[in-house]
Amino acid sequence: MLRIVTDGAADILPEWADEYGIEMIPVNILFGEKSYLQGVELDNEGFYRLVDESKRIPKTSQPSPHQFVEFYRKVAQKGDTILSIHITAKLSGTYASAVSAAEELKGEFNVIPIDSACGSLGIGLMCREARKMERAGKSIDEIVKYIEEIKSNTLVILTLDTLEYAKMSGRVGTMQAALASLLNVKPIAVLRDGVLNMAEKVRTRKAALERVIAMAKEEYGDKPVYLAVVHARDVKSGQALLDDAMKHFNCKETMLGELSISIAANLGPGTVGLILYPAE
Repeated sequence: MLRIVTDGAADILPEWADEYGIEMIPVNILFGEKSYLQGVELDNEGFYRLVDESKRIPKTSQPSPHQFVEFYRKVAQKGDTILSIHITAKLSGTYASAVSAAEELKGEFNVIPIDSACGSLGIGLMCREARKMERAGKSIDEIVKYIEEIKSNTLVILTLDTLEYAKMSGRVGTMQAALASLLNVKPIAVLRDGVLNMAEKVRTRKAALERVIAMAKEEYGDKPVYLAVVHARDVKSGQALLDDAMKHFNCKETMLGELSISIAANLGPGTVGLILYPAE
């Protein structure tokens, strides 16, 4: 049987977990000395409450190889194939932990770790497509090949409300974050080929959202796309971005989701953006 596993940095729409049989290993969320398992000991509401109350910027740590071994044994049976799709290895050690666990479990399971080179709903879409293909009778080799095609053509463009969280997580330098704060600018980040780069800075939130759409439009033009909008505790901006994006893109499917707290911990509340890949 094919089991599909991802991690807490993926965003899975509420109905997808059951409908497509997607299992999620939690990411560790750290507030000071206390650690919480995402989605098990800490949900989105509790996470933002702790952020507000503690005035601390949380940190994250990937599941350990041991946590992966235990999780695989929990969700699979001997002889199963496990397709384990994870956040870009260039931003997290989660994929490396999955690889270590896969080696340890050789002979028990056929674990196939995949570095998504992506995050958020981008991973969720890969998991969904994998299950759809399996149900359509495709082989595991065909599924893996298609996931590789998706990863090489997926674009993520985000605008951050602040660089403080990215600074604390090591995603940007202290000088860059201080300058952005001083000038009160809104940074735009692009995740491509697994690497997150601060691409531009604009003056206002409105201009940032408009620029996110313009940058994606430069890439995809009128080609049919799957389009997702993600947000961190800012559903109003997320919905506004989705409404505007639907006017500019040839969308085969659209969706709106909240960023997982393990991503929000590194990018900050108020982050909002687009995830696209070709529907051809």
